[in-house]
Amino acid sequence: QVQLVESGGGLVQAGASLRLSCATSGWAFSHYTRAWFRQAPAKDREFVAAIAWNGETTYYADSVKGRFTISRDNAKNTVFLQMNSLKPEDTAIYYCAARSSTIATRLDDYDYWGQGTQVTVSS
Repeated sequence: QVQLVESGGGLVQAGASLRLSCATSGWAFSHYTRAWFRQAPAKDREFVAAIAWNGETTYYADSVKGRFTISRDNAKNTVFLQMNSLKPEDTAIYYCAARSSTIATRLDDYDYWGQGTQVTVSS
């Protein structure tokens, strides 16, 4: 059974940092594009960042550019999201996702999803 499992969420103050991880089991995903999305209360799920299978290409939403960094370790089948200078508006459930083709930003483009991890940023 294919599983994506997020971890690393929590409650932090504005300006702090968090590092999210997404581990996979049941499938290597080493040649898959990996991404992070987030969903704030009463809002639609939105794209945050994506990374190509070889790590050479990344793409970010404008709202997180310069503050968040996506990376991956294919040997460990894990993708990371380093989040710095967190703001209250970053509060959301963060989901990792995977797809077998090139980087994309739409939800429907991704085939595999994790269950999410909560990130709460207090002001």
